[in-house]
Amino acid sequence: MARILITSAIPYINGIKHLGNLVGSQLPADLYARYNRGRGNEVLFLCATDEHGTPAELAATKAGMAVEEYCAQMHQTQAELAAGFRLSFDHFGRSSSPQNHRLTQYFAGLLAENGLIEEVSERQVFSKADDRFLPDRYIEGTCPNCGYDKARGDQCENCTKQLDPTDLIEPRSAISGSTDLEVRETKHLYLKQSKLKDDLDAWIDAQQDWPILTTSIAKKWLHDGDGLQDRGITRDLYWGVPVKKGDAPWPGMEGKVFYVWFDAPIEYIACAAEWAEAQGLDEAQWWRWWRTDEGADDVRYVQFMGKDNVPFHTLSFPATIKGSGEPWKLVDYIKSFNYLNYDGGQFSTSQGRGIFMDQALDILPADYWRWWLLSHAPESSDAEFTWENFQASVNKDLADVLGNFVSRVTKFCRSKFGETVPAGGSLSPEGQALIDELTTRLKAYEQHMDAIEVRKSAAELRAMWVAGNEFLQEAAPWSKFKTDPEAAAADIRLALNLIAFYAVISAPFIPDAADQLLSAMQTETTAWPSDIAKVLARLEPGHGFTVPDSLFAKITDEQREDWATRFAGIRS
Repeated sequence: MARILITSAIPYINGIKHLGNLVGSQLPADLYARYNRGRGNEVLFLCATDEHGTPAELAATKAGMAVEEYCAQMHQTQAELAAGFRLSFDHFGRSSSPQNHRLTQYFAGLLAENGLIEEVSERQVFSKADDRFLPDRYIEGTCPNCGYDKARGDQCENCTKQLDPTDLIEPRSAISGSTDLEVRETKHLYLKQSKLKDDLDAWIDAQQDWPILTTSIAKKWLHDGDGLQDRGITRDLYWGVPVKKGDAPWPGMEGKVFYVWFDAPIEYIACAAEWAEAQGLDEAQWWRWWRTDEGADDVRYVQFMGKDNVPFHTLSFPATIKGSGEPWKLVDYIKSFNYLNYDGGQFSTSQGRGIFMDQALDILPADYWRWWLLSHAPESSDAEFTWENFQASVNKDLADVLGNFVSRVTKFCRSKFGETVPAGGSLSPEGQALIDELTTRLKAYEQHMDAIEVRKSAAELRAMWVAGNEFLQEAAPWSKFKTDPEAAAADIRLALNLIAFYAVISAPFIPDAADQLLSAMQTETTAWPSDIAKVLARLEPGHGFTVPDSLFAKITDEQREDWATRFAGIRS
């Protein structure tokens, strides 16, 4: 039995996530977790909400709430939506947890002891009206290059020119709109990543099986331009982890917090501590997942994320781990994804473009979305969601192939043999051919799932569904029944067992439908199939079953047109 530690990129707290966010990290991570549990492996699947930073404060202000109250509310909302999509986290934590505060301060203290933290004086824009320093992106003004009047202090969205806040004409606070700004000096802590460049480079080179997307992004940050740069890890904010060296004050850093991109990845570790505490387990039980001197040396750690998060997980977070000098577990495999676009444009949380997780669950059950998103996962390139493609995939794959097979088999058996597995007959040549094909295809499916090749796994799963339909067509038990009822009974017995087989192997993709199939077949057996011939004879003659309700309703043209209009790209 292998031990698999799985983390997906933790979603930011300021709002409900769209389907592009879901398929870029949490959903494929859940697929992998469910598959490994099904194979009998020990899995710890962790995620959390990323709660610190200026955007959280701004979102709370906009909502008229204290930031602590806002984050607590949005954490609950995101947890409920994750459950709605059947994301099987062992723990869904919070980066604002006491455990993450302690660990973040602990790591900072170790880095300082090891000479990897440096104080740097900076000149930064201060808003008198807001009584705070402003990050560059929270300063607005007119772009000196194109005249766009809502350019940010880091970049003009209109002409894409890189800017400094002092470049803007008539700059103002994006928080209050005040123009009463001045440049003041402030000190911040920098993580000296550049000192770890060669170590990180060698470590990345050693990861021969990583996706090209992951390594190419990491290498670009390591070598393009001036190479890996030291990075500021503190901010002048109220909301965040207070800057300390472990439990001790950090002179000169009073009133500052750690930068969200320093503390957020540490939450992966803290989340395990939260999980252990929630389960009433002692410290050793989460250390065995994260400390190589406490048993984590045999753990395979896999991370899932969109490509925009790759630099922080291949460089900044490993720099923290390596720089600590302690035996914390480093990631073994990073599965990164390209972007899922929406119907000719881009999903955008800030602009409300696309369909969001709550909206999706309002119109269809989770399995519909899980199947389409995973079977179209943006692995090798960006992918695009269109309502036409979604309708076609649901109707053909789920309704016509899997749903139709289950309906035909159970209804025919009920009408000819009753609601029990029929006796009589022996395995037909068509049945043997089916077993041979499924044996080959299941092996390929397992290989793709082990390699986290999501789309190939979905294609192989669908091919196994198709094989069942082709078996029915070739065996034609409805014709055999007229002349040889026992031969028809043998074919239907095999087909009923095939439904239970489909439930087990399909569960990582469509868990609700899998549960429905197991319930209909009146079995709780979820053991992963090894010997196909034995598995397809597990439900013996006389075993009862029920005809399930329709697994998947087809999406009509009228529904598709209505949804395309309702979700045309702007979320109210």
